[in-house]
Amino acid sequence: MALKATIYKAELQLADMDRNHYEDLALTIARHPSETDERMMVRVLMYALYAQEGIALTKGLFDVDEPEIWVKDLTGAIKLWIDIGQPDEARLRKACGRADQVVVVCHASSCEVWWKQIEGRLTRLRNLTVLRLPAVAAQALAALAARTMRLQCLVQDGAMTLSTEAMAVDIALEALKRAAVG
Repeated sequence: MALKATIYKAELQLADMDRNHYEDLALTIARHPSETDERMMVRVLMYALYAQEGIALTKGLFDVDEPEIWVKDLTGAIKLWIDIGQPDEARLRKACGRADQVVVVCHASSCEVWWKQIEGRLTRLRNLTVLRLPAVAAQALAALAARTMRLQCLVQDGAMTLSTEAMAVDIALEALKRAAVG
């Protein structure tokens, strides 16, 4: 018998000062049985950072052909593909071929080792951005996880804060690779 997802609900108040994007979001998050609180909260964080029309949490770990988050336009074309973790080169090449923009966020302590091994093979992927979330920040995000969450997200001057009434986590993402502009 296959294990089923655990459903989490999040009310997310987003204030993205950098993009002048302000929105109240209601998220339903299907957490895969093998997914940690840390990884789930990184998904929520990335959803908030890239929130826009057409954004959706996907099947993620339930379907290896989909990213964690994507943005599709009205024609069904993938505008943005967001992966979490340490995908291999083949997956990244395929994603870059399918989407206008690809973002990967790595949050484990082994991120630097993964990046050193793969960096040289990704230079030709002009639509790829790779971000590193410090492992300490990712672990702190896990403390915010609850089956029902009320979260506030502030983005200002490239820095983020994700908070509840009880605690706040300051986040600084480091760009390991930026997509080429234009």
